[in-house]
Parts: sequence; C-alpha cells; structure tokens
Amino acid sequence: MNCVVRLKAASDIWAPEGLLSTLQAVEAQIGRVRGEVQGGPRVIDLDLLMFGDVRMQGDYLTLPHPRMLERAFVLVPLCDIAPELVLSNGKTAKETLAGLPYSQNGNVISQK
Repeated sequence: MNCVVRLKAASDIWAPEGLLSTLQAVEAQIGRVRGEVQGGPRVIDLDLLMFGDVRMQGDYLTLPHPRMLERAFVLVPLCDIAPELVLSNGKTAKETLAGLPYSQNGNVISQK
C-alpha cells in the first residue's frame, strides 16, 4: 500500500535530517532491516519526498526525493491530496503524473 502524508508546519518541529531520522526509527520499530534488497519488498518503507522548498543533496538525504517524479505509485496518492502542488520539474503533480506511462486498477498501480 502506498500513501502520501502532508505535514503542515513540519519545519517548526524538525529539520529535514531529523524528520528522516524519525521516519527511519519508526521503520526500525515496525521491523524494517536496512540493507534489504534494493527495490525489493519491505515490511515498511517511509520516504521523505519534499520538505517545503528545501533543495539539498547529500549522502544521507536528497530533497526533493530524486526519483519521485518517475514513480506513479508516489504521484497517484500525491495527486489525491495536492494535485496542484508544483514539483521540482516546474510542473504540478497532476501534470507530472499525466506524463507517465502507468495504469491503475482499483488500488493497484502498475508502471511500465
């Protein structure tokens, strides 16, 4: 299951690295083991996609998420909550999703 959550005023509580660290702590508590097969099934996978207008690239965290614009399974639920959100490519989430080859059957999102 994929979902997107929008936190308002997250920057009042966390720095981006602190929020990612908290997300990874939640993953660990639920049973995720880091180093699992890249792209394979996981017990849970929490990603930080954006943090306001912050742009950064580092070993620990890159924002916006470097592959979010290519992933229908990210953009479909993002469009459910913020279709007009302008992404790092200068397009809205809805416009970006419209440019991807994907299909959706109920809650199942398939991408070519």
